[in-house]
Amino acid sequence: MVDAREKYVTDSEGNRVAVLLEVEEYRRLLDALEELESIRAYDTAVAVREDAIPFDHVETPDRK
Repeated sequence: MVDAREKYVTDSEGNRVAVLLEVEEYRRLLDALEELESIRAYDTAVAVREDAIPFDHVETPDRK
């Protein structure tokens, strides 16, 4: 859940230029972002409906 007590850094004119977060809230946001990225990747893979390639068949620079 997002804490409603946001803290802002303002410039000399009072414009909000940054947000201060508790470290734990920052970590929760990163975790949520990572989960969202995984969900989007899954949704994209399902939409494309290509055949899966087993990992041991994928060529990477260190696996040639």
